Amino acid sequence: MNLEGRPQAPLMSNPRADRVRDVAKLAGRSSRLKSGRFLAEGPQAVREALSAHRAAAADGGSAVVHEVYATEACLDRLPELADLARGVTLRLATDEVLAAMADTVSPQGILAVCNVSTATLEEVLASGARLVAVLCEVRDPGNAGTVLRAADSAGADAVVLTASSVDIYNPKAVRSTAGSLFHLPVVTGADFTSVIDALHAAGVTVLAADGYGNVNLDRLQDLSAVRRFGSATAAGGSGADNASDDTGLPRLEEATAWLFGNEAQGLSDAELAAADHRVAVPLYGRAESLNVGTAATVCLYASARAQNG
Repeated sequence: MNLEGRPQAPLMSNPRADRVRDVAKLAGRSSRLKSGRFLAEGPQAVREALSAHRAAAADGGSAVVHEVYATEACLDRLPELADLARGVTLRLATDEVLAAMADTVSPQGILAVCNVSTATLEEVLASGARLVAVLCEVRDPGNAGTVLRAADSAGADAVVLTASSVDIYNPKAVRSTAGSLFHLPVVTGADFTSVIDALHAAGVTVLAADGYGNVNLDRLQDLSAVRRFGSATAAGGSGADNASDDTGLPRLEEATAWLFGNEAQGLSDAELAAADHRVAVPLYGRAESLNVGTAATVCLYASARAQNG
């Protein structure tokens, strides 16, 4: 880096160079698994990756970003990215080189090679996690990214993906998280049974988001409001005033893990049986169901409101 925070290395101009090909290979799962790295493309994703990298460095944590590639025009337009990249290898490249590296048609002049998270569920639970999203065989990268983004927005402590779920480091999944991938611990390739055992051992209530569930989410929210405000009228809900009305029902304000299932089949019988309760989001219109991203957003925000109210 020079005094202006710009890279001193020669401009990368050959889109067929070995380095360019190595970076481009990270769009494939096998290369990601072998290297333990993945691509973050575009200013938003790179900004969040670099911010997470600096925060981790300040706390003595593992490096988040391995290296950054950018065009001169991008750094001229967004000079703060060069500032954030201080201490990280930053290489200038032509538009053609960036296009050859990236998975997207237009990478917007910058991409980062990032290190896959090494977070474990044990570490997450040891930190006192109170809200966790568990994706069970969610296969669509866009849906997985949407759930992760919702979890981040709701203040969840972690997202867990079971072994049969999509690779969250798939370029499309990374893009769909809009940077949230770098905001909270993400545990991948988890064994479902082990996840449930660990959650229960930590005293976390496991709720299955299930359209046919026998517990109504609105009911749980009403009862939570009653406990906070003292009466259904004061809470503005329809729940009964008597606290005994919640007997046998989960409390959203307590430590909770939500299970979200496959887009087509939902949660399997075994996954439903592993949960402490099956909770349905009520549908007041004519839609048959909610997609997993929407359902996850509703459920996670219901818990977030109860826990932060």
